Amino acid sequence: MGKVVTLDVLRRAREEFRRNNKKVVFTNGCFDIIHRGHVEYLSKARTLGDVLVVGMNTDNSTRHIKGTKRPIVTQGDRAYIVANLSPVDYVCLFDDDTPLEIIRDLVPDVLVKGADWDANDIVGKDIVERAGGIVATIDFVPDHSTSSIIDQILKLYS
Repeated sequence: MGKVVTLDVLRRAREEFRRNNKKVVFTNGCFDIIHRGHVEYLSKARTLGDVLVVGMNTDNSTRHIKGTKRPIVTQGDRAYIVANLSPVDYVCLFDDDTPLEIIRDLVPDVLVKGADWDANDIVGKDIVERAGGIVATIDFVPDHSTSSIIDQILKLYS
């Protein structure tokens, strides 16, 4: 099995994780232009459990959330890159605005988002906590974002 998987494959893997008492951590995002902030965020998320699953917005979903000029990098390339980062065990693409379906099916032990999110607004919080899991936030690395990289490129090459 590869690291970029469908939700059906992830469901079956989750059953095995439970049998083996593996703590599953889930986070999500677009991960458009990979930068240090992404890598540090994923590294910190991985320390919260045994298996890190990343839900990744498809190109359509990213366009809906970020606007018509995004993503810069296609979903196949983004999924490949993130899946090959050492902290990441699995990547699962989703086409909705939120990863609610993945969270509902996976029921991770730990749900992680960036500290810019109010904990009460994190999608799936109720599902995870009802199952006895926790919701954690991780601080972002200052001055590291896809938007700032795009701005820098435009500034340098305009």
